[in-house]
Amino acid sequence: MNVISYRKVRDFVALHADSETSLKAWYRTAKKARWQNLAEVRQVYPHADVVGVLTVFNIRGNHYRLVAGINYQYQQIFIKAIMTHEEYDKDNWKT
Repeated sequence: MNVISYRKVRDFVALHADSETSLKAWYRTAKKARWQNLAEVRQVYPHADVVGVLTVFNIRGNHYRLVAGINYQYQQIFIKAIMTHEEYDKDNWKT
């Protein structure tokens, strides 16, 4: 899959260094993936959830959330946001 944009990963890691290993692992996995639907995503990330048109991934043992739009037909993932669990719970990312 084509993952857009790695910059969000870099920016988040600059603020939360403990997320680096998990986010880079997620990125490498997503780049290699050829997912066709949520069921295939959940084979690798069993706790991935769909919220509206977005998919939410738990990162680093549920400490962080990565919110992304996935276009299975075009094999693209657009990272909308990466946030702490506390930021995610505020629901501001939904707007």
